[in-house]
Amino acid sequence: MTRFAHSALAALVALSTPFAAPLGFTQVAQAADLSVYSGDDGSVCGEAWVLNKITDRFSYQVHHVPHLPQVAITDFRNIRQHRYEPSSDEWPIGRHYCRATVNLSDGRDRSIFYLIEEGQGFASIGDNVEFCVSGFDRWLVYNGRCRVLR
Repeated sequence: MTRFAHSALAALVALSTPFAAPLGFTQVAQAADLSVYSGDDGSVCGEAWVLNKITDRFSYQVHHVPHLPQVAITDFRNIRQHRYEPSSDEWPIGRHYCRATVNLSDGRDRSIFYLIEEGQGFASIGDNVEFCVSGFDRWLVYNGRCRVLR
């Protein structure tokens, strides 16, 4: 969740409770601000919308890139974030670098590397996801062995 979303959620919770004590609002604001100061715990890497987007786009990729095996992602395992670059004045886009193991419909396991860019979705609404499944980057978009997303 972005900082704006955390702040908006905290304000919404505080306003939706008609008799909310100031102390209760402070606790909600502190919880929302925690991710801003302590970094990220990596939970965004395993969120359903991220995994669904990767699965859908991978399906499109194997059907439209010549000479790729016609397989599908059936499962994600060992999901973890290995780097987080928060947004700053110098670098305005927050980035979550994630990796996992995917099980494909042919029974093989492959490494997947993906990047979640905060606020870079369509028309700057939502977040963008870029991914690379090891062995499926036929045109070397992410350099050899998915190096760009590692």
